[in-house]
Amino acid sequence: MPRAPAVPLLVVWFSLILALCLQVMPLADGWQVYRPEWLGLMLIYWCMRTPDRVGVFHGFVLGILMDLIEGTALGQHALIYALLAFLCALVYPRFRAYSLVQQSALVLVLLGLMQLVAQWLRTIVGDFSIHLAFLIPALISAFLWPWLATMFQALERRLVAS
Repeated sequence: MPRAPAVPLLVVWFSLILALCLQVMPLADGWQVYRPEWLGLMLIYWCMRTPDRVGVFHGFVLGILMDLIEGTALGQHALIYALLAFLCALVYPRFRAYSLVQQSALVLVLLGLMQLVAQWLRTIVGDFSIHLAFLIPALISAFLWPWLATMFQALERRLVAS
């Protein structure tokens, strides 16, 4: 089977940086809990779409940038996003065979695990909370997955065709 032409790496990095900007965009206090995990979604998308070009290193670099922007303990987000990219590499063969609904369920699990590790790290650092509201971004991101994946596949086809 012939391999499809690759999307330029500049497009991949641009979309990841755009997701980083969306992730740190200020929101009102009551709405922060409903923010989708934009960076996690984009990292999952590119890890699944081009696993030979986007991986743990990209997750680590984006996590370090996120740590620097948010002022959290250096390495906290780097660990989380590197772990997410690693988990994506583990489930990559099955993920590609799933329908969009099944992919959404897997995205929910991946981002839920990511949020759980983030909550655990925040508890160790001292920002303790006992409610499950930290899983809301994973749920919202899973609902956004079919739309995002379809939109980026159409964008890829358009970029490769031109």
